[in-house]
Amino acid sequence: MIGGVCAAFAQRFGWDVTIVRVLAVASILLPGPQVLAYLALWVLIPREQ
Repeated sequence: MIGGVCAAFAQRFGWDVTIVRVLAVASILLPGPQVLAYLALWVLIPREQ
C-alpha cells in the first residue's frame, strides 16, 4: 500500500504480501481505528536499508 507497512508485516512473518494487502484493505471496511493504526505503524516501522 502506501507506506510499506503490509510488505514489512509480510516479510516479518513470512506471509504472502498480496494476502496481507487484501486483508488490510478488507479491514478498512470494518469499524475501528485501522487507518490510524496503519499511519502509526508507517511512522514506527524502521525503513529497510
